[in-house]
Amino acid sequence: MPEQTPRQTWESDSARYLTPRGRGKPDAWAEEAGESRRRGGQRLLSAGTVVPPAGIARALGLEAGGQAVSRRRLILLDDVPVELADSYYPPRVAAGTALAEPRKVPGGAVTLLAELGHVATRVEETVTARMPTEEEREALRLGGHEPVLVLSRLILDGDGLPMEFCVMTMTARDRTLRYRMRLD
Repeated sequence: MPEQTPRQTWESDSARYLTPRGRGKPDAWAEEAGESRRRGGQRLLSAGTVVPPAGIARALGLEAGGQAVSRRRLILLDDVPVELADSYYPPRVAAGTALAEPRKVPGGAVTLLAELGHVATRVEETVTARMPTEEEREALRLGGHEPVLVLSRLILDGDGLPMEFCVMTMTARDRTLRYRMRLD
């Protein structure tokens, strides 16, 4: 009898951020912070069309120099900056939508994407650590020797097409990233 290889199932605390929530419900960050009796919020810093960094353009399937819709947010915990979140969307997904406009998206980006027929089915995450740039140090109010964690997330839809690439640059202090694996 041939030996069977166990099927692996990964689960991440990121899952709540990839699930459509519906309009009028609190965003995933506010909900997560609230579980610890804290306040989670965010401030939109920019939104529009940009030429993304080369690696992000490749991940989104864009040609060199191609444009993407981008949103940059400052993530707050009890009104203190803890993360810079940069999301990039291919034009076929986000051009002409509220994601390209410098305003809040009712229900959040994941809910809007689902309404447009783009639902995440596969996610690839990479976590690295490094020293922050001067801009990141200032935005996140970091000291001179504090590193940041960088979580890069590629989200693919049911057809295996990229629908978002997000780079989250986080304060490393008091941060936990949790991943679980199940072998079937």
